[in-house]
Amino acid sequence: MKAASFDYIRPSHLEHALELLAEHGDEAKLIAGGQSLVPMMAMRLARPTVLVDIFRLSELKKVSFSAESITLGAGLRQSEIEHNLNVCSQLPLIGQALRWVGHPQTRNRGTLGGSLAFADPSAELPLSALVLNASLQLQSPESTRQVTAQDFFLGPMFTAMNETECLTAIDWPVWQGRHIASAFDETAIRQGDFAMASAACQLQLNEEGQVLRLSLGAGGVGGTPLVFPHLTAQLQGQKLTLDNAKELAHKAANECEPGSDMHAGAAYRTHLVAVLMTRVLVQAAQQASEQTASKNPMPQ
Repeated sequence: MKAASFDYIRPSHLEHALELLAEHGDEAKLIAGGQSLVPMMAMRLARPTVLVDIFRLSELKKVSFSAESITLGAGLRQSEIEHNLNVCSQLPLIGQALRWVGHPQTRNRGTLGGSLAFADPSAELPLSALVLNASLQLQSPESTRQVTAQDFFLGPMFTAMNETECLTAIDWPVWQGRHIASAFDETAIRQGDFAMASAACQLQLNEEGQVLRLSLGAGGVGGTPLVFPHLTAQLQGQKLTLDNAKELAHKAANECEPGSDMHAGAAYRTHLVAVLMTRVLVQAAQQASEQTASKNPMPQ
Protein backbone atom coordinates (compact mmCIF):
# COMPACT_ATOMS: atom_id res chain seq x y z
CA MET A 1 0.00 0.00 0.00
CA LYS A 2 0.94 3.64 -0.24
CA ALA A 3 0.53 6.42 2.30
CA ALA A 4 -2.42 8.78 2.06
CA SER A 5 -1.57 12.23 0.72
CA PHE A 6 0.02 14.71 3.12
CA ASP A 7 1.86 18.04 3.24
CA TYR A 8 5.55 17.95 4.13
CA ILE A 9 7.24 20.76 6.07
CA ARG A 10 10.86 20.89 7.18
CA PRO A 11 11.28 23.65 9.79
CA SER A 12 14.70 25.17 10.31
CA HIS A 13 14.42 25.45 14.09
CA LEU A 14 12.54 23.86 16.97
CA GLU A 15 10.37 26.89 17.71
CA HIS A 16 8.92 26.72 14.20
CA ALA A 17 8.23 22.99 14.56
CA LEU A 18 6.32 23.62 17.79
CA GLU A 19 4.32 26.40 16.13
CA LEU A 20 3.32 23.96 13.39
CA LEU A 21 2.15 21.41 15.96
CA ALA A 22 0.06 24.07 17.68
CA GLU A 23 -1.41 25.15 14.34
CA HIS A 24 -2.33 21.73 12.98
CA GLY A 25 -3.05 19.80 16.19
CA ASP A 26 -3.72 16.09 15.81
CA GLU A 27 -3.55 16.36 12.02
CA ALA A 28 0.23 16.79 12.24
CA LYS A 29 2.91 14.22 13.02
CA LEU A 30 6.58 14.75 13.78
CA ILE A 31 8.98 12.65 11.74
CA ALA A 32 12.68 12.15 12.34
CA GLY A 33 14.14 8.81 11.28
CA GLY A 34 10.78 7.53 10.12
CA GLN A 35 11.55 3.90 10.98
CA SER A 36 8.24 3.51 12.82
CA LEU A 37 6.01 6.15 11.29
CA VAL A 38 6.66 5.50 7.59
CA PRO A 39 5.65 1.79 7.69
CA MET A 40 2.53 2.73 9.65
CA MET A 41 1.66 5.34 7.03
CA ALA A 42 2.27 2.87 4.22
CA MET A 43 -0.22 0.48 5.83
CA ARG A 44 -2.67 3.37 6.44
CA LEU A 45 -2.46 2.77 10.20
CA ALA A 46 -1.40 6.40 10.52
CA ARG A 47 -2.82 9.09 8.23
CA PRO A 48 -1.40 12.51 9.16
CA THR A 49 -2.24 15.34 6.80
CA VAL A 50 0.95 17.23 7.74
CA LEU A 51 4.43 15.80 8.34
CA VAL A 52 6.84 18.02 10.27
CA ASP A 53 10.41 16.83 9.65
CA ILE A 54 12.64 17.49 12.69
CA PHE A 55 15.51 15.17 11.72
CA ARG A 56 17.97 17.98 10.98
CA LEU A 57 17.24 20.22 13.96
CA SER A 58 20.49 20.84 15.83
CA GLU A 59 18.59 21.59 19.07
CA LEU A 60 17.66 17.90 19.24
CA LYS A 61 21.15 16.46 18.74
CA LYS A 62 22.98 17.66 21.85
CA VAL A 63 24.83 15.47 24.35
CA SER A 64 25.68 16.80 27.79
CA PHE A 65 27.31 15.17 30.82
CA SER A 66 26.90 15.96 34.50
CA ALA A 67 28.07 14.22 37.64
CA GLU A 68 24.83 12.26 38.00
CA SER A 69 23.30 11.98 34.53
CA ILE A 70 23.75 12.15 30.77
CA THR A 71 21.30 14.14 28.68
CA LEU A 72 20.79 12.92 25.12
CA GLY A 73 18.93 14.89 22.49
CA ALA A 74 15.88 13.10 21.14
CA GLY A 75 17.03 13.63 17.55
CA LEU A 76 20.27 11.70 17.94
CA ARG A 77 20.47 8.71 15.62
CA GLN A 78 20.61 5.39 17.41
CA SER A 79 23.89 4.53 15.69
CA GLU A 80 25.43 7.78 16.99
CA ILE A 81 24.65 6.71 20.54
CA GLU A 82 25.70 3.11 19.93
CA HIS A 83 29.18 4.23 18.83
CA ASN A 84 29.65 6.97 21.44
CA LEU A 85 32.13 5.39 23.86
CA ASN A 86 31.67 8.11 26.48
CA VAL A 87 27.93 7.47 26.61
CA CYS A 88 28.06 3.67 26.49
CA SER A 89 30.81 3.43 29.12
CA GLN A 90 28.59 5.27 31.62
CA LEU A 91 25.28 3.87 30.35
CA PRO A 92 26.27 0.35 29.29
CA LEU A 93 22.67 -0.86 29.23
CA ILE A 94 21.93 1.57 26.38
CA GLY A 95 24.72 0.11 24.26
CA GLN A 96 23.61 -3.43 25.06
CA ALA A 97 19.99 -2.67 24.16
CA LEU A 98 20.82 -0.86 20.91
CA ARG A 99 22.54 -3.93 19.50
CA TRP A 100 19.12 -5.60 19.42
CA VAL A 101 17.35 -2.73 17.64
CA GLY A 102 16.56 -3.74 14.07
CA HIS A 103 19.63 -3.77 11.83
CA PRO A 104 22.53 -1.34 11.30
CA GLN A 105 20.55 0.34 8.52
CA THR A 106 17.64 0.82 10.93
CA ARG A 107 19.86 2.36 13.59
CA ASN A 108 21.52 4.64 11.03
CA ARG A 109 18.16 6.36 10.49
CA GLY A 110 16.16 5.66 13.63
CA THR A 111 16.38 8.21 16.44
CA LEU A 112 16.40 7.88 20.20
CA GLY A 113 13.30 10.01 20.62
CA GLY A 114 11.41 8.30 17.82
CA SER A 115 11.63 4.90 19.49
CA LEU A 116 10.54 6.30 22.85
CA ALA A 117 7.72 8.43 21.44
CA PHE A 118 6.15 5.51 19.55
CA ALA A 119 6.18 3.43 22.73
CA ASP A 120 6.08 0.01 21.14
CA PRO A 121 5.88 -2.39 24.13
CA SER A 122 8.38 -4.69 22.39
CA ALA A 123 10.95 -1.96 21.71
CA GLU A 124 14.31 -2.02 23.44
CA LEU A 125 14.80 1.66 24.27
CA PRO A 126 11.52 2.14 26.19
CA LEU A 127 12.44 -0.85 28.35
CA SER A 128 15.91 0.59 28.97
CA ALA A 129 14.42 3.97 29.89
CA LEU A 130 12.17 2.34 32.44
CA VAL A 131 14.94 0.19 33.98
CA LEU A 132 17.25 3.21 34.30
CA ASN A 133 14.43 5.52 35.45
CA ALA A 134 15.08 8.03 32.69
CA SER A 135 13.32 11.40 32.58
CA LEU A 136 11.87 12.69 29.31
CA GLN A 137 11.73 16.38 28.44
CA LEU A 138 8.57 17.47 26.62
CA GLN A 139 8.40 20.91 25.07
CA SER A 140 5.39 22.82 23.76
CA PRO A 141 5.10 26.42 22.56
CA GLU A 142 4.08 27.44 26.08
CA SER A 143 6.18 25.32 28.44
CA THR A 144 8.68 22.55 29.07
CA ARG A 145 8.05 19.68 31.46
CA GLN A 146 9.85 16.56 32.68
CA VAL A 147 8.08 13.20 32.80
CA THR A 148 9.60 10.04 34.24
CA ALA A 149 9.63 6.95 32.06
CA GLN A 150 7.27 5.27 34.54
CA ASP A 151 4.68 7.98 33.87
CA PHE A 152 5.43 8.44 30.17
CA PHE A 153 4.42 5.02 28.82
CA LEU A 154 0.66 4.62 29.22
CA GLY A 155 -0.19 1.82 26.79
CA PRO A 156 0.73 0.30 23.43
CA MET A 157 1.94 3.25 21.31
CA PHE A 158 0.29 5.61 23.80
CA THR A 159 2.24 8.09 25.92
CA ALA A 160 1.78 11.10 28.17
CA MET A 161 2.93 13.43 25.36
CA ASN A 162 0.13 15.61 24.03
CA GLU A 163 -0.39 16.67 20.43
CA THR A 164 1.37 20.04 20.76
CA GLU A 165 4.48 18.65 22.48
CA CYS A 166 7.80 17.43 21.12
CA LEU A 167 10.13 15.06 22.95
CA THR A 168 13.36 17.08 22.96
CA ALA A 169 15.78 15.33 25.32
CA ILE A 170 16.14 12.41 27.70
CA ASP A 171 18.00 12.53 31.02
CA TRP A 172 19.58 9.18 31.90
CA PRO A 173 20.73 8.75 35.52
CA VAL A 174 24.29 7.42 35.85
CA TRP A 175 24.74 5.09 38.78
CA GLN A 176 27.66 6.05 41.02
CA GLY A 177 30.19 3.78 42.69
CA ARG A 178 31.85 0.48 41.93
CA HIS A 179 30.71 -3.03 41.02
CA ILE A 180 27.92 -1.94 38.68
CA ALA A 181 26.87 -4.17 35.76
CA SER A 182 23.98 -4.53 33.36
CA ALA A 183 22.61 -6.99 30.82
CA PHE A 184 19.98 -7.08 28.06
CA ASP A 185 18.56 -10.08 26.23
CA GLU A 186 15.60 -10.87 24.02
CA THR A 187 14.11 -13.52 21.76
CA ALA A 188 12.69 -12.84 18.30
CA ILE A 189 11.73 -15.01 15.35
CA ARG A 190 14.67 -13.50 13.41
CA GLN A 191 17.42 -11.07 14.29
CA GLY A 192 16.00 -7.57 13.94
CA ASP A 193 12.34 -8.63 14.27
CA PHE A 194 10.11 -7.38 17.05
CA ALA A 195 10.93 -9.13 20.31
CA MET A 196 8.61 -11.88 21.48
CA ALA A 197 9.91 -11.02 24.94
CA SER A 198 12.89 -9.12 26.32
CA ALA A 199 14.57 -8.52 29.67
CA ALA A 200 17.00 -5.96 31.05
CA CYS A 201 18.63 -5.34 34.40
CA GLN A 202 21.21 -3.21 36.11
CA LEU A 203 22.64 -3.94 39.53
CA GLN A 204 25.30 -2.86 41.99
CA LEU A 205 27.06 -5.08 44.51
CA ASN A 206 29.01 -4.16 47.63
CA GLU A 207 32.50 -5.45 48.39
CA GLU A 208 31.03 -8.62 49.92
CA GLY A 209 29.05 -9.36 46.77
CA GLN A 210 25.67 -8.41 48.25
CA VAL A 211 23.04 -6.50 46.29
CA LEU A 212 23.11 -2.77 46.95
CA ARG A 213 20.81 -1.77 44.13
CA LEU A 214 18.88 -3.68 41.50
CA SER A 215 16.51 -2.74 38.68
CA LEU A 216 14.86 -5.42 36.54
CA GLY A 217 12.48 -5.02 33.60
CA ALA A 218 10.61 -6.97 30.94
CA GLY A 219 9.35 -5.99 27.49
CA GLY A 220 6.88 -7.46 25.02
CA VAL A 221 4.73 -9.04 27.74
CA GLY A 222 2.28 -6.25 28.47
CA GLY A 223 0.87 -3.03 27.10
CA THR A 224 4.01 -1.21 28.26
CA PRO A 225 7.47 -2.28 29.40
CA LEU A 226 7.45 -3.35 33.04
CA VAL A 227 9.72 -3.00 36.07
CA PHE A 228 9.41 -4.74 39.43
CA PRO A 229 10.82 -2.55 42.23
CA HIS A 230 8.71 -4.25 44.91
CA LEU A 231 10.31 -7.60 44.01
CA THR A 232 13.90 -6.47 43.49
CA ALA A 233 13.85 -4.72 46.89
CA GLN A 234 13.55 -8.16 48.50
CA LEU A 235 17.07 -9.04 47.34
CA GLN A 236 18.75 -5.99 48.81
CA GLY A 237 21.54 -7.05 51.16
CA GLN A 238 21.59 -10.61 49.80
CA LYS A 239 23.96 -12.35 47.44
CA LEU A 240 22.37 -13.00 44.08
CA THR A 241 22.45 -16.74 43.43
CA LEU A 242 21.10 -18.76 40.56
CA ASP A 243 18.27 -20.00 42.78
CA ASN A 244 17.04 -16.63 43.99
CA ALA A 245 17.52 -15.18 40.48
CA LYS A 246 15.14 -17.85 39.17
CA GLU A 247 12.71 -17.21 41.99
CA LEU A 248 12.70 -13.45 41.37
CA ALA A 249 12.32 -13.93 37.61
CA HIS A 250 9.37 -16.29 37.96
CA LYS A 251 7.59 -13.98 40.40
CA ALA A 252 8.07 -11.10 37.98
CA ALA A 253 6.94 -13.17 35.00
CA ASN A 254 3.73 -14.10 36.80
CA GLU A 255 2.90 -10.40 37.08
CA CYS A 256 3.14 -9.94 33.31
CA GLU A 257 0.09 -10.09 31.04
CA PRO A 258 1.38 -11.19 27.63
CA GLY A 259 -0.90 -11.69 24.68
CA SER A 260 -1.04 -14.52 22.17
CA ASP A 261 -0.44 -14.36 18.43
CA MET A 262 0.63 -16.57 15.55
CA HIS A 263 4.17 -16.82 16.92
CA ALA A 264 3.55 -17.71 20.57
CA GLY A 265 0.86 -18.08 23.18
CA ALA A 266 0.65 -16.20 26.46
CA ALA A 267 1.87 -19.16 28.52
CA TYR A 268 4.96 -19.56 26.37
CA ARG A 269 5.76 -15.86 26.59
CA THR A 270 5.43 -15.99 30.37
CA HIS A 271 7.89 -18.88 30.49
CA LEU A 272 10.19 -17.16 28.01
CA VAL A 273 10.40 -13.87 29.88
CA ALA A 274 11.18 -15.75 33.12
CA VAL A 275 14.11 -17.45 31.37
CA LEU A 276 15.32 -14.14 29.92
CA MET A 277 15.09 -12.32 33.26
CA THR A 278 17.00 -15.12 34.98
CA ARG A 279 19.65 -14.90 32.28
CA VAL A 280 20.21 -11.14 32.56
CA LEU A 281 20.31 -11.32 36.36
CA VAL A 282 22.98 -14.02 36.24
CA GLN A 283 25.01 -12.23 33.58
CA ALA A 284 24.99 -8.91 35.40
CA ALA A 285 25.78 -10.51 38.76
CA GLN A 286 28.72 -12.39 37.29
CA GLN A 287 30.11 -9.22 35.71
CA ALA A 288 29.74 -7.24 38.92
CA SER A 289 31.27 -10.08 40.98
CA GLU A 290 34.35 -10.09 38.78
CA GLN A 291 34.91 -6.44 39.73
CA THR A 292 34.97 -7.12 43.48
CA ALA A 293 38.21 -7.50 45.35
CA SER A 294 37.61 -11.17 46.15
CA LYS A 295 37.11 -12.09 42.45
CA ASN A 296 34.78 -14.88 43.60
CA PRO A 297 32.31 -16.23 41.04
CA MET A 298 28.62 -15.96 41.69
CA PRO A 299 27.55 -18.77 44.09
CA GLN A 300 25.46 -21.54 42.58
